[in-house]
Amino acid sequence: MAISDRELIDIAKKAMENAYAPYSNFRVGAALLTKSGKVFTGVNVENSSYGLTMCAERVAVFKAVSEGERDFIKIAIVSSGGEKTYPCGACRQVLYEFSDSIEIILEDRGKIFKTDLKKLFPEGFRLKK
Repeated sequence: MAISDRELIDIAKKAMENAYAPYSNFRVGAALLTKSGKVFTGVNVENSSYGLTMCAERVAVFKAVSEGERDFIKIAIVSSGGEKTYPCGACRQVLYEFSDSIEIILEDRGKIFKTDLKKLFPEGFRLKK
């Protein structure tokens, strides 16, 4: 069963309810679709030592990797701000590690926007394998 962009956005919104954002009050949810059809969610988890805060996108990727998934098709990202919320630089680098062309699905006031990592992060770092 294929998952539509709207369904992936809705999964990310549901996940966002679990975000831990007592400092910024800016909640983020992500839903990562793998090639095998599995969806892994993530939320931002803040910490009073701000450098230890983890973004929703990286939480979703790390959950997927910890379950043996490495092939990612697309990721939906939503925020409590209701506007497009692009992945930060650290998240772009983590996503790039697994797919330099992953599709990124964003929502802005109910409208869906699509881009891909190549456009957002054209020269990511990767060790030669």
